[in-house]
Amino acid sequence: MIQQVELTNFGPIAHLKFEDLGAINLIIGTNGAGKTFLLKSVYASIKALEQNGRGKEPRSIKELLVDKLYWTFQADPIGNLVKKGTGELNFSMSSSKNESFQFSFGKDTSKSIANLQNSFEKRESNSIFIPSKEVLSLQTIIQKSRNRDKEFGFDDTYYDLANALLPRSQGRNRKSFSNARKQLSDAIGGIIEFNKDKNEWMFHDINRKEFSISLTSEGIKKVSILDALLGNHTLDRDSIIFIDEPEAALHPELISKFLDIIAILANDGLQFFIATHSYFVIKKLYLIANQKKGMPIPVISFEAEDPKQYDLSKGMPENPIIRESIRLYEEEIDL
Repeated sequence: MIQQVELTNFGPIAHLKFEDLGAINLIIGTNGAGKTFLLKSVYASIKALEQNGRGKEPRSIKELLVDKLYWTFQADPIGNLVKKGTGELNFSMSSSKNESFQFSFGKDTSKSIANLQNSFEKRESNSIFIPSKEVLSLQTIIQKSRNRDKEFGFDDTYYDLANALLPRSQGRNRKSFSNARKQLSDAIGGIIEFNKDKNEWMFHDINRKEFSISLTSEGIKKVSILDALLGNHTLDRDSIIFIDEPEAALHPELISKFLDIIAILANDGLQFFIATHSYFVIKKLYLIANQKKGMPIPVISFEAEDPKQYDLSKGMPENPIIRESIRLYEEEIDL
């Protein structure tokens, strides 16, 4: 499990330290503050570590990281990731096992990173990033844009997810995973399955009626991604899941159920990093934190140039999202 992350001069982020991380970690703030940059920086690093030494992978950790930063941020050159007007980008990450991973580079960096230190053990697990837009109906298009065209458009969060959704060998699943899948199915009123004959995902409702994924709602497609990853054994207890704007295209009731399922998986060992604009998401996670016997849910709140850290088990964080919700409530009272 990731225990601490620190960034300096990374994109819009001047400096940020997110520490004492838990099973669920929340990132909140205004548009353009750096929420997605934080998610992607950790994701790119952990994916480079997972690829390092896997199978017949010939590239070094430095080469893997450059490639991952390039395609995840679509930065050409990667030196463009350095905050404007500063000298050097720095990133460090440590785990609960006292492992560490850190690197730095300047604005002129193109295809190599000279300064990188890594003490992480080889990772066998698969981590995944679930972006704000659904992927199921775009899977073939995403793979084509990279495998054949080698073009920017869909970044590596989409490409990795499209590949992870490919059908894999089936087998007995963990009890918590099976329970989570059952709750996901109940929440959306059916399941998705890949039809090999039609070469596309299909949605089967509770009456076993079949619908093309293109005719299925955005919310169902988004929630079904997690079900597919649990079902095809991509994920295990040591996986790390990054979710950007879980509220996108979801009805509030479905958001609530989705976050309850995330809490089940977090209690079984998976780690989550969630970025949101939604007061509803923050409030639901606050309730989860306090219903689970004080389950810590660290929050990093982007406020101007000075991100602040809170813990949802100790109260709602100070943030423009919260303040605007209070302002609207007070405006309503005054009507």
